[in-house]
Amino acid sequence: MVMKASIRSLAAAGILACLSPLAGAEAINVPAPDFTLESRSGENLRLEDHRGEVVMLNFWASWCGPCRQEMPLMDELYSQYKDLGFTILAVNVDGNREAAHRFLDKVPVNYPILYDPESSVSELYEVQAMPTTVMIDRDGNARYIHYGYQPGYEDEYEQQIRELVRE
Repeated sequence: MVMKASIRSLAAAGILACLSPLAGAEAINVPAPDFTLESRSGENLRLEDHRGEVVMLNFWASWCGPCRQEMPLMDELYSQYKDLGFTILAVNVDGNREAAHRFLDKVPVNYPILYDPESSVSELYEVQAMPTTVMIDRDGNARYIHYGYQPGYEDEYEQQIRELVRE
């Protein structure tokens, strides 16, 4: 089940406050649309079930070169902060799950992988770049959106994780 309101439509209502476009991120404070997707382990995971945790919601694809660079760095952040109430939900957008499995065989990670083969959640979050990362606070509000990945973004991710974990 997915909510109808999207991140962009909420932001377009005047809630969006842009940071420097050079930073690759936008600061927002809107409710993160809820969703449920099947995970790699076979169980369905719902975003709402992670209320009370800081969630790094990351949309990625097997064909995405920057995703290959970013995911191991995200795994380090996951290992470092998971005991402080932080998790990562990595949403794969490939139509073919086998492509995702081949990618993960080469780039293994320890955080949950979810599958969005119909792109319903990707559309809900209006994902336009790979990867796209949304930082969600403990109250379920999307606070930051990152488009794409360049080396050094992980430092910004870590700063935002620390900020949100402390709240």
